[in-house]
Amino acid sequence: MTSTTFGKRHRSRRARAMIGAAALFAAAAPAAAADLTPVHTAQAGAPLAQSDWSVTLSPYLWAASLNGDAAVLGIHRHVDVPFRDTLTNLDLGLMGNLEIRRGAFGAYVNGEYVDVSSDEKIASFSIGTGMKSYLVSAGVFYRVYQSELGGNTVFGTPRVFALEPTAGARWTRLTGRIRVAGLHVSDSESWLDPFVGARVNLDLTDRWNLFMEGDVGGFGAGSRLSLNGQALLGYRTTLVGYKTMVRAGYRVLHQDYRDGGFQWKVTQHGPIIGASIEF
Repeated sequence: MTSTTFGKRHRSRRARAMIGAAALFAAAAPAAAADLTPVHTAQAGAPLAQSDWSVTLSPYLWAASLNGDAAVLGIHRHVDVPFRDTLTNLDLGLMGNLEIRRGAFGAYVNGEYVDVSSDEKIASFSIGTGMKSYLVSAGVFYRVYQSELGGNTVFGTPRVFALEPTAGARWTRLTGRIRVAGLHVSDSESWLDPFVGARVNLDLTDRWNLFMEGDVGGFGAGSRLSLNGQALLGYRTTLVGYKTMVRAGYRVLHQDYRDGGFQWKVTQHGPIIGASIEF
């Protein structure tokens, strides 16, 4: 952590989309943006030796647009919400990732909370719509391969290329609310998706780093299918004396979940900015 006859038509269209899909949410960001410091190793591709524990905290902002199809309260609508509309109607957004690592092993928890609302007037009706969304991912990873690239980073660690398979679960909860002429209606839905994937770390120079990850999940256990991917370019520096990676990139999350009259077949995508601070 953007008005005229066209503006009125745009707001009305957006209001109808929010009523039908209750779908302004998740202006936010990326599971596992916190892998900063490679574990020391003396031999390329060799098993990693044990080292001290490290903890990395990564606050971030994911400015996500939404595209797809949704149904809430039995009303089906096409969802097409640019991130500027989400940010305009944002009441509160909290996003961050916490990673714990020791040697080749690590675990992370990524959380996002977004609350958006809008008050619109269509004809003589005053309509209030809103959406609260929760997105929590937790997983483990293991560095199966690491190759030194020569030289050290500004943090004194070897420059490396590293590959880390990962597995975990992603919990999603959506709560939509509609207020029309004193009548309040709300509906909630939640599901849990297991996922498997991989993470890649590449030290481009002593300061610049490229982090990429992707995972596939759902498998019918929660959603029919979930796809998540991101690429982040990072710059090493210090912040109040702590090793810090300032990051910027792009993330895509696709979810296809259906249960009765509820449907969420939506792709969220957009830029990410943030920082990862190692303690």
